[in-house]
Amino acid sequence: MSAEVLNGRAVAKAVRAEVAADAARYLEQHGRQPGLDVVLVGEDPASQVYVRNKEKAAGKAGIRGALHRLPASTTQAELLALLDRLNADDAVDGILVQLPLPGGGDLDELATTDAIDPAKDVDGLHPMNAGRLLGGRPGLQPCTPRGCMRLLAETGVPLQGKRAIVIGRSNLVGKPVAQMLLQANCTVTMAHSRTVDLAERVRESDVVIAAVGRPKMVKGDWLKDDAIVIDVGINRLDDGSLCGDVDYASASERASWITPVPRGVGPMTIAMLLQNTVDAAFARV
Repeated sequence: MSAEVLNGRAVAKAVRAEVAADAARYLEQHGRQPGLDVVLVGEDPASQVYVRNKEKAAGKAGIRGALHRLPASTTQAELLALLDRLNADDAVDGILVQLPLPGGGDLDELATTDAIDPAKDVDGLHPMNAGRLLGGRPGLQPCTPRGCMRLLAETGVPLQGKRAIVIGRSNLVGKPVAQMLLQANCTVTMAHSRTVDLAERVRESDVVIAAVGRPKMVKGDWLKDDAIVIDVGINRLDDGSLCGDVDYASASERASWITPVPRGVGPMTIAMLLQNTVDAAFARV
């Protein structure tokens, strides 16, 4: 058996087309494009690439994108002052501060996230949005977990009653995607670096979400036959190649569906950021 490949690039393209249609409808109804403002502090090369990709994708989807570049020497007070202005600007529907923030100064990522208006928090990281997710209430949800759920929906396999395991307990991916799986009526196991008999816990699971940041940690013989595997990890090996947290070669021989790395979850994150921006725009009307 060889697994069906969940092509994140193709699914993301479909999502961006949906977003473009929604953005056009918003423009027609309200006389302006939905607005996404991204704040980039410092000169981190990876962050600059991510921001350029987001800005380009926003423009193609009919979303007005604006980039605010701040030097690495920016103080917390200066950053919060900018966020206050964006919170008060009715033309801004979504605010994203590119993380991580530069070290060595007084910048505080939690205080920065907390300062964003929850209605404009398109990263879904504000504690109010995290609480809404926990309580099963409507709100903006983190982009990567939302992308994982869209990929699972693409399989056509009903999630209700399935056993799911989430490997990794980060606030960015692990915890929120576990809540989303619970809301889809899965029985969810949260696994992490202290989990005993991790391979056995994985073998019990119909759905495996790997988001731990360890190259090829999840082996094919850990998997239950026909499991669905969503590999969130992206790791660079010594030879410069990229791989996920799952050993793709062996896992694809056992799983029913699997995401590749790259071109799996990665493209979905930006697509869901655009979806969150349009959703925020309509919600603020």
